Amino acid sequence: MNNRNLIRFDWAIKRLLRNKADFTVLEGFLSELLKDDILIDSILESESNQKIDSDKFNRVDILVKNSKGELAIIEIQNENEYDYFHRMAYGTSKVLTEYISIGEPYKNIKKVYSINIVYFDLGQGEDYVYHGKTDFLGIHKSDKLKLSAKQTELLGGKTDPYQIYPEYYVLKVNNFDDIAKDSLDQWIYYLKNNDIKDEFNAKGIEKAKERWRVDNLPEEERKRYLKHIENLHYGASMAWSMKVDAEDEIRKEERYKERLQNAKGMKEKGIDTTIIAEITGLEQKEIEKL
Repeated sequence: MNNRNLIRFDWAIKRLLRNKADFTVLEGFLSELLKDDILIDSILESESNQKIDSDKFNRVDILVKNSKGELAIIEIQNENEYDYFHRMAYGTSKVLTEYISIGEPYKNIKKVYSINIVYFDLGQGEDYVYHGKTDFLGIHKSDKLKLSAKQTELLGGKTDPYQIYPEYYVLKVNNFDDIAKDSLDQWIYYLKNNDIKDEFNAKGIEKAKERWRVDNLPEEERKRYLKHIENLHYGASMAWSMKVDAEDEIRKEERYKERLQNAKGMKEKGIDTTIIAEITGLEQKEIEKL
């Protein structure tokens, strides 16, 4: 079976999570990432900034609620965004405030997981999966602040503050070396290569291989999907072209500075500006200003 005929994860979670049967796939991915048995209760939001077909290579957002009442934001970002960490913080803050009613006690805020699948080099780091959570460490005794016994009793067995605060996951897909060492790696392999190997057995991944196939899409949906892929290629090509142009400009600037430096040295030695202009290719007016 050709498993490369699979729908991209970003398109699938935006377009295909319309019934409980497809929840199994996303539940499997979340279970492997969060190291917990995740059951999806409902899709609360499924929206993106893809307002027109030519804008299909931007992010996809989805917000799900699991059976414990916890919320998971899943964002997929294909293009470089320098303030992406800020957007992660904004996203969790927005969800925290929107999903508590006026007059409710603070203890009713939802546990939020921010899951970010990025296809660009976010920050500096060699790993491909990063996990961030909030711990309070003593600056004098280096001990970790824990919840009191009474707080643990009242807050459903929670023992650490990080269990209340949002947690962040960053999957830097392009850093993955394509060697699946565990079940989470199998999912990341799919995210990077749009392929699921026959021997993969991570939770939900067999269901993805079965249900999320391009040839299963209705004709009109398949056309939209192929257009989406085309726009991703176009976006990647434009990003590469801009990178090449920027590198060319840097090289030109460096060569120009080198010529100026050489001209300055020759001028200090008393060489005629006409000769300097011939050697360096600079205008005489530029040389006279040195």
